[in-house]
Amino acid sequence: MLAAQLQAFGQPLVWGEVAAPPIGATDILVQVMACGIDGTDLKLMQGFGYEPELPFIPGHEIAGVVAATGARVADLQPGVRVVVYNFETCGACVMCQAQRAQLCLHMGGVMGVKGADGGYAEYVRVPAQQIVPMPPGLSFPDGAACCDAGLTAFHAVERADVQAGERVLVIGVGGVGSFVVQLVRQRDATPVAVERGSEKLAWARAMGAQETIDGSHPGWRAAYPPADTGFDCVLDIVGTQATMQAGIQALRPGGRMVLVGYTPDDLRVPGKDLAQREIQVLGTRAGTKQDLQAVARLCADGALRSIVSETYPMAAANEALARLQSGRVQGRVVLLAPGAHAS
Repeated sequence: MLAAQLQAFGQPLVWGEVAAPPIGATDILVQVMACGIDGTDLKLMQGFGYEPELPFIPGHEIAGVVAATGARVADLQPGVRVVVYNFETCGACVMCQAQRAQLCLHMGGVMGVKGADGGYAEYVRVPAQQIVPMPPGLSFPDGAACCDAGLTAFHAVERADVQAGERVLVIGVGGVGSFVVQLVRQRDATPVAVERGSEKLAWARAMGAQETIDGSHPGWRAAYPPADTGFDCVLDIVGTQATMQAGIQALRPGGRMVLVGYTPDDLRVPGKDLAQREIQVLGTRAGTKQDLQAVARLCADGALRSIVSETYPMAAANEALARLQSGRVQGRVVLLAPGAHAS
């Protein structure tokens, strides 16, 4: 089969023939139709965050069709349209039992990230327990975007416990942020988006941001409400020291900061803010299989609009990743496998 393979950290992917993956008795062979790309892929290619054994096939936002099933798989048949939950979890530890499987204590492979080749390929092996049938009406590119951007946003808004009537600051309206803004609106709260430049601010408004702040202006924090009111919640999709400090400053007393994105920055929070203002700082990691199912249904029903702004042939993965690295992407970029169609 054809695949885009990472053969050395810091180097472009190599497109070419590789062996098709064998499947075991409880596995599914998925013919990939679409695979989203995001910042995790850029970090992985540099060996930051995750360091898979090389050579390795990235891609953790996978939508496709069941091509074959293992001998012990009875509930899925070839031809079924599916999306992939990318964590291989044990199902038995305290985290899995608490419906927090993305924190599994005995995590196996993370599809397209570590320990399990991903979806920058014509075919991918997936444990059957990680398969989610696609609801009718969901396209392959939109299904792919649900697998990380969608479920991460859904889980983050749940973690934030956004309530009706609240004002919520969303820092960064790329793939995840595009879904976050929409999900905040669905809870009858007011999303205020921080982005850089007129095009991205327009995109944020199109996604449902009721107010926008241009973060490229040196004095952008002056647009914050007074400190005694402030925002009820901040979701930081970027995750730098600067954005975290800006988010903390934006909160009202008792407000909630939810860190969604991460970078190499060492994040620091003034103890005075935590103690005297009772600021809460929460982390959030991806989401659960149930989150993926929920966001896929919302997209299929039209309750969430598509965030897919660009598609590339999978053979042009390096070009697509360079486009993402440039910072000019709005929403989500999705790769289409050879012979795939977008419907």
